[in-house]
Order: sequence, then structure tokens, then C-alpha cells
Amino acid sequence: MKRLLYTLVVLGILFTSCKKVLDEPAQGVASGEELNTPENVDKMVIAAYSSLGNDHYTSPYSSMWPYGSVRGGDTYKGGDGPGDLSEFHLFETFVTNRVDNGLLDQLWFRLYVGVGRVNDALKRVNALSDADYPKKAERQGELKFLRGHYYFLLKILFKYVPYIDETIVKEDYPTISNRALSNDELWNKISADFKDAAAVLPPDQSDKGRPNKFTAKAYLAKALLYQAYTQDENNAVTSISNEKLTEVNALCDEVIASGRYHLSDDFADNFLSATENGPESVFAIQYSKDDGTPKGRLDYGHALNYPMNQDYGCCGFNVPSHDLINSFKTDASGLPMFASYNDVDVAASLDFQTSTFDPRLDHTVAKPGAPFKYKTDFIFERFWARAPAVYDAFASLKEAVLPGDASFQKIPPFMSSSKNWEIIRYSDVLLWKAEALIELGRQDEAYPLINQVRDRSSKSKALLKLANGNPTSNYNVQLYKPGVNCTWTQEYARKALRFERRIEFATEGYHFFDLVRWGVAAQTMNAYFNVEKSRANHLATAKFTAARDEYFPIPLNQVNFSKGLYQQNKGW
Repeated sequence: MKRLLYTLVVLGILFTSCKKVLDEPAQGVASGEELNTPENVDKMVIAAYSSLGNDHYTSPYSSMWPYGSVRGGDTYKGGDGPGDLSEFHLFETFVTNRVDNGLLDQLWFRLYVGVGRVNDALKRVNALSDADYPKKAERQGELKFLRGHYYFLLKILFKYVPYIDETIVKEDYPTISNRALSNDELWNKISADFKDAAAVLPPDQSDKGRPNKFTAKAYLAKALLYQAYTQDENNAVTSISNEKLTEVNALCDEVIASGRYHLSDDFADNFLSATENGPESVFAIQYSKDDGTPKGRLDYGHALNYPMNQDYGCCGFNVPSHDLINSFKTDASGLPMFASYNDVDVAASLDFQTSTFDPRLDHTVAKPGAPFKYKTDFIFERFWARAPAVYDAFASLKEAVLPGDASFQKIPPFMSSSKNWEIIRYSDVLLWKAEALIELGRQDEAYPLINQVRDRSSKSKALLKLANGNPTSNYNVQLYKPGVNCTWTQEYARKALRFERRIEFATEGYHFFDLVRWGVAAQTMNAYFNVEKSRANHLATAKFTAARDEYFPIPLNQVNFSKGLYQQNKGW
């Protein structure tokens, strides 16, 4: 529990007086009381925001790629082999992960730093009057939104975590068990923060990074969608709440009807610095450079994920898997190949002309012989891969920027950028609504929503060209046309929705959590391992154990700090 204790050190606030030097407080440090002014409290709110992007490449949480993409079969860990950041290799193969994995402890700690900053700022905001602090209600909403986000991540990672808010004094932290709240009660706490935020936040914000009313409603829809799938103590889905699904549908309708968002014309616009904060961005982490600090506020969570060529130099992590690459194939009617996409391994042959593909393939995966990040004279080569004999020679594109991009910044030996990272996109909202409708048995209302996402994909080919002007791959994406190219039953619609989520958000860090929510993680991952281990030797011993591997263990250090108060997760 000691690591949950949060000590605030505020730099840059200097206090002067005519007292003798020995009577003066240390420069650059403010006491708690001195922070309780409207001006300084506003700075504490900013400090709470800063935790959004204050992760590290060894424990990223701005992007959840090691926990949701690697564990979900979208990507291999990458790097220089299983021993390079071996803790991530344990995530990928499941069978040898341990309760004393140090990077899990680091992840837990960093997320609770975010919670701690929110609680400290919220307590100070609550103590101010509306007259002294006219933005009081709005800032309360922003802080609760942030706390909801940090706890949402903790919840999907660890399932059972101690819930601490601003009303709990630090002396009582050691008495709060991670089982004080049931699974449902913890979801209710998270949802309550988003509900409170939506009630007081304005419809629009002048600062792009601040959530508005509809951002909060969107995140509330996401939390309720997860909660709707009731899990037992073995992490199995035992029922789906129609009441929660109905709430999700209504909330998504409010976000859609707000008129503030729409799909970007080109899928690429979500992953380019020049088009960030576009119409599809519901909530994004705002990064910066040239902001008066030595390196800027950069995206360190993706710092390992660039190729090994001379323009970059490190480090080849988050490598798209063969299974993911094959999943972008389409059949003769332009629809996904649900059952047979993986029968022929195009990732091995590098034949992207005989079959047809969804254009999102080349927005997501860097392939040998193809332009890297749309630059036709900057061709991804096999030697750019760090360990092609282990992880093959592909790279993840969405987080990357070109070396000449205005947002690019080297942080030797790593790479980074100040490009925003999206947490919620409008396509998420459309597909959450579609999912809710399908599970409610209203699948006929869902396919137009899925088709909106597919239609945008089919039109996102302008940047996918070789130097001679030919398409990078052979593209064919068509809409679902019930009675014409498909039979739109609930079961078929469910497959379509789940497949669409995978290829729309591939490598973005949430696929594994979708599998757990749907209750199909064990069957999906073991089926993946059965095929993929023949293509990737590092997966030879990989195995997913149901009723255990749906969640990480509570870090052993945290159990020890709590003096045994924290209960370990099932199976660990």
C-alpha cells in the first residue's frame, strides 16, 4: 500500500519573503495549504490530466498494446527476441506469467498515481466556493472523468482493485481491500464518475484535451457495455444485461445526435499528426513538443515501436502477427472471411495481389516492399525488422510518424512523437451501438452502423499507392447486404460486429479486452496459438488457461504492501 501514497511536489511555484533564509520554505515546494487557491487548484487539475500521457515504454497505458494487442493475438511482442523485455513475453505466452512480474507492479503503481492526482485535486476543488472558483462544477466533472478512465483501465487489467476516492483519508488507505466492492459494485463506481461528469460538463470545450458532456457519455457507454456482460468468479460470461445494453444504445444515440462527431473521410486521418483532433476524435491524449521542456510531452508509450533502419534505429516491438494480417482478407463478395481467413498465409508469401484485402491492412501494417506511412519513396524493407527470424518482418503503423514529420522526436536510443493518441473514436461509438443492438436481438438495426465503418474503409485508398501509382494491395470491401451477399441472423451479425471491431482497431490495444468481455478469450487465443505457433517458434509453449488468464494477477508487491489484505485473483 505504500506505493499508493501520493506525495505532491509542485515545481515552479516560488515563495519569497523578507524573512531570514533559515525561516523560508524550500524553493520549488509548496505546502498543502498554499495550494488551496483557485489559481493553484487549477494547476492541480492540470497535474491530474498530465498522468494521461505520463506512462513509460516499459509500462505503457496510454496505448494498451502489450496487454490488449500482444495478448489478443493482433501482434507479437517483438524486439530482439523473447529475452528482450521478457516480462512482455510472459504476457504474450500466458503460461509462464507470474505474480512477481515487475512490470505489472509498475503498471499498477502508475495508474494509481493518476488516481491519486485526481483525488488530491478533487478534494481541493470541493473545498472552494462557487464564487471563488466559478469553474468548480466543470472541473469536478473533468476530474471524475479522469478518475473513471484510470479505474476503467485498472478494472479491465486486474478485475478486483481497491477503490479509493477523495473522501478517504490517506491513513485509511491500508484498510481498503481490493475485494471491498464486488465486480458489479466496482463497475457502478466507475460508471458513477462518468455519469457525474456528463451531468456538469459543457457540450463543447475550448481546450481540445478536456472532455465534454458527450465525451463523458461515450465513455459511460463503454463502461456499461463491459458491465453488461455478467461474469462469475471463473471470469465466464453467464448472462448479458438487456437493461445495460439499452442504456448503451441510448447513450450512443445522444453522442451521435449531438452532431459534434463523424467519421473522418479517410481512415488515415486518425493516425496522422496533421489531422489530429479531427471530427472522429471523441477523446484523445494530447502530446506536445517544443513546449519549453527539454524533450516535450511525448508519446513514450510507443517509444519501442519503430523500425531498425537508419532513419529511426529502434526497437521493433508490437509486430503484427500473421493471423492479424490474414484477417484483412476479403472474399469474392468483399466481405470478411470469418472461418477461412487464416487457411492461406499471405503474410508468409507476401502475395497481396492474388487475394483481396480491406484497405485498413495497409493503414495498420508495414509490409516489406510497401511504402512506410504512405511515403512512396520510403519503402519498408526486411532488414528494417529487428529480429525477423523470430517475429518476421512487419511493423505497426498507426502509432508511427515519418522521420520528417513535425511531431517526430528522437529520444535516443528510442523514437517518439507528439502526435495525439486516440482513446475513443467515433467509430467506437457506432460499433458499441451496433453491438448493443445485436445482443438485444435488434440486429437489423445494426448492419447500417457497421456499414458506415466499412464504407469509410472502402473509400480510404487515396494514400495507399506504390511509386508507380498502383494500389499497394488488391482491395475489395463491400457493405453487408442482407438477402444479397449474406444472411443477417443474430449469430451472423455478432460475427460481423466482432470481426469489424478487430480490423478497425487492430494494434490499438483493446482486442484482448473485447475477447474477455464477450467470454471467448480462451477459445480464441488457444485456437490462435494452435496455428500461429507453427509460424512463430516463440509461441511454442503458449497456452491460455481459462478462469485465470482473463486478468493479470494482483502484483505480489501490492499484496505484500497490503500485509495480505489484498486477495489474489482466481488461478494465481
